[in-house]
Amino acid sequence: MAQLRRGGRRAAGQSLVEFTLMLVFLTVVLMGVLDLGRAYFTYLAVKDAASEGAYFGSAFPQCLDESVALFNPGCAGANNIDFRVRNTSPQGGLVDWSEAVVVTTHQSVSLEAGQVLTVSVSYQYQMITPIVSAIASNGTLTLTARSSAVIIRVPDCTHLTGCE
Repeated sequence: MAQLRRGGRRAAGQSLVEFTLMLVFLTVVLMGVLDLGRAYFTYLAVKDAASEGAYFGSAFPQCLDESVALFNPGCAGANNIDFRVRNTSPQGGLVDWSEAVVVTTHQSVSLEAGQVLTVSVSYQYQMITPIVSAIASNGTLTLTARSSAVIIRVPDCTHLTGCE
């Protein structure tokens, strides 16, 4: 009977050590999965932002960013592609939109209905898990999304007051 108690205690101690070792391993794996989940969420936000920019740009292709507002007052404030991309999701989330790179391209120099407008958004995602960040260079993933839309109209901007 004494041998069973002694063996039972030894097995209980062994289980505690095994549990501790597995808990560390499972915690690292779980943190990696959470980090990749955050990366996927960020990619979806970048993809949605590119789609919103292309959608807005199909109706207002002349309104690329705030700098155009100097020549075209109808593109000021929220009425430009860059603003739509950067403000498509709630602020204060996982994505810092001030660091996103937005590039808008179209087929030719002159804007015409029927051309394809493409909005590309790139974002540098910083990994937080050490093991997962070792896979990416410097722990940073470049997430890029592109969305294209056909320009449906180009407003006449010869008269600045009517160009909206």
